[in-house]
Amino acid sequence: MRLLVLALVTLVTISLISRLPAWTLTELRTFDYLSTIDDPVPPDGGPIIVAIDEPSLADINAQWPWPRSLHAELVKQLRAAGAKAIGLDIIMAEPSTPENDQAVSSVVGPDVVLAGDETLIQTPQAAQLLRTTPLPQMTEAGARTGIASITLNGDGIFRNIPSYEDGFAMELAKAAGIKALQLPAGSLIQSFGPARSYPTVSYYQALDPKNFLPPDTFRDRVVLVGLSLQNAPEIDQGGADAYAMPYTVHTGKLVSGVELQATVYDNIVHGLAIREAGLPVVAICILIAVLLAAATVWKATSWRTLVATAAAVLTFAAASYAGIRFTHVFVSPLGPTVAFVAVAFGQAAFDYAQERHQKRQITRAFAQYISPDLVRRLSNDPSQLKLGGERRTLTVLFSDVRGFTTIAETMKDDPEQLTTLINRLLTPLSDVVMDHGGTIDKYMGDCIMAFWNAPLDDPDHALHAVKASIAMQDAIATLNRELEREAAATGRPLHILKMGVGINTGECIVGNMGSTRRFDYSCLGDSVNLASRLEGASKNYGVALLLGEETARLVANSYTVVELDRIIVKGRTVPSPVFTVLYGSHRSALPDHNAFLEAKYAGRLTMADPAFETLPKAIPELSAYYALIRGGLAKD
Repeated sequence: MRLLVLALVTLVTISLISRLPAWTLTELRTFDYLSTIDDPVPPDGGPIIVAIDEPSLADINAQWPWPRSLHAELVKQLRAAGAKAIGLDIIMAEPSTPENDQAVSSVVGPDVVLAGDETLIQTPQAAQLLRTTPLPQMTEAGARTGIASITLNGDGIFRNIPSYEDGFAMELAKAAGIKALQLPAGSLIQSFGPARSYPTVSYYQALDPKNFLPPDTFRDRVVLVGLSLQNAPEIDQGGADAYAMPYTVHTGKLVSGVELQATVYDNIVHGLAIREAGLPVVAICILIAVLLAAATVWKATSWRTLVATAAAVLTFAAASYAGIRFTHVFVSPLGPTVAFVAVAFGQAAFDYAQERHQKRQITRAFAQYISPDLVRRLSNDPSQLKLGGERRTLTVLFSDVRGFTTIAETMKDDPEQLTTLINRLLTPLSDVVMDHGGTIDKYMGDCIMAFWNAPLDDPDHALHAVKASIAMQDAIATLNRELEREAAATGRPLHILKMGVGINTGECIVGNMGSTRRFDYSCLGDSVNLASRLEGASKNYGVALLLGEETARLVANSYTVVELDRIIVKGRTVPSPVFTVLYGSHRSALPDHNAFLEAKYAGRLTMADPAFETLPKAIPELSAYYALIRGGLAKD
């Protein structure tokens, strides 16, 4: 639906802005580049230009405009040289001297075309069309009249074939006995290179072709005569009878009017003019571009979208160029390009906004479970989080305050104080977990469940969990000292807090679990259950920390771990060895402890065993453990 809306908005928007003059001029400028990109040259056997240029002005040494008798002599020489048709791009609408005018009238005929002009003058009161034609005596003598007026586009560039039925190039083709095409109004011109691309000779040379030009230079050729500066002026300088054409975008040079007429001649004679595609064709092309863009970004956007967009832009330009060259139809690539870019980058913008929204969601969701550093890593690379559950090896920690139920019972009449105590307890413990890279799964009263190695990889997850458990004991000790000071100052009963921790490492299922409306990032599995059982069993061995076998193995190189027993926890049938961590240096006593365990497992241990006297002194941290074992023997 989003792509559909985006596509419709794109189509409507392009339809609206395509009506702006700036859009049309941009399309035409695109045409300039595409129609001249392969440096086209004039067709063979095309017109020859006789240029009224600087060398001619110097050689003839007469004030401009030259006497018309000079033009009459030129016509004689060109006709004698075999010219098929002669076009004088010189307007002779006003009388000069009778001799000069008669000289022209005496040489012109059906093979000569004289230039005329048509100008539309618009005023607030009216629109007046002025048509200027050669002197009647010249046309009565057989000369043809060809309207040489041109119309420039809004950016001052000549691109459209004049639509006059008696245009200068059209009449020149008739004079040469060639049937030219009457092109639809607005047909675009195919230009051929920069200024002076057509064969050009100077006026003074054409007056004496036998001495200045190779033989048969004009034989069976159409000849155009007109002003043509040998060094075409710059655009910003302007110039007499010089105009910008599509090829001007490459050179910055203007093209003479007479060469422009030669270009029009070749366009209408050889069928090289280019017509613009109609609205239905353009609309279909834009629709295709929209569909291609939608297909490109259908699943997702990435760096490939940029590559696809670049490829699409080049493809549209190539297709437009092929249309110009092979079908003489110009389909502007601007509309399809803008449509493709709008849809592709519009979708990319949506995806970017959605990604930022997802990052914010991930940040909010996990900020309550894991440290800010891990949240930033996860939001920067959400691929590290596989939602919905995955199988991973985790280290799971359960912590619980001993006797907290009794403490809560004594404070039942002061729920605010109980709440404050829980918050003061859970805050530092939670900080410890997150500072050590752990993920807090949930709080269960005074109990904390946390795990390591999810959602982000942590190769040392077991070690970090054990370090966190030790730091949690230190945090409890700090809180107890604060409570002692407060009890002494206020006279309130002192509640000393003690905590037991169970840690186990194993394969679990971790992910978002719950309902479609509410879920938690949690883990499940037999290893999780064992960690919970170890926390509950820690009080039976007089230690604050009880480790599973795999956890003990993973941290053995960093801590002194000792086995305490092999137990069958609820839900299991196989005995599981349990371990604890010794903080002091007791390695010398470990052989005695291991011998003690062997005797215990073999059933040889008695209350009178000397180990009950020596081991508590050698390993004071386990004195409570040895006392509990001895007490158990006494009961037996």
